Amino acid sequence: MKEAPDTPALPPGLRLLKALVILLMVTMIGGVITIASVLVTRMPDGNAIPLPEDLTLPDGATAQSFTLGPDYIVITTTDARILVFSRDGTFRKELPLN
Repeated sequence: MKEAPDTPALPPGLRLLKALVILLMVTMIGGVITIASVLVTRMPDGNAIPLPEDLTLPDGATAQSFTLGPDYIVITTTDARILVFSRDGTFRKELPLN
């Protein structure tokens, strides 16, 4: 039986390019694993947000979004209002959203 001829060696420039592509692939895999692990370990628990127990919205208001500030809580409602509360839950003011 006839043996297959040996494949020729890659040129030096192509060997360097092949090594760089492999290094890039390993680096990207390591980066994706690192980002995924950081997201899993550092992501806050949804129940850990400190909201006051007695925060009540005005009649007919439904919360759409909220923002926590250093000493305030801002709630945007579905009927185009901005409600500002203290961190202890007391109402401060209401602004129309135009």
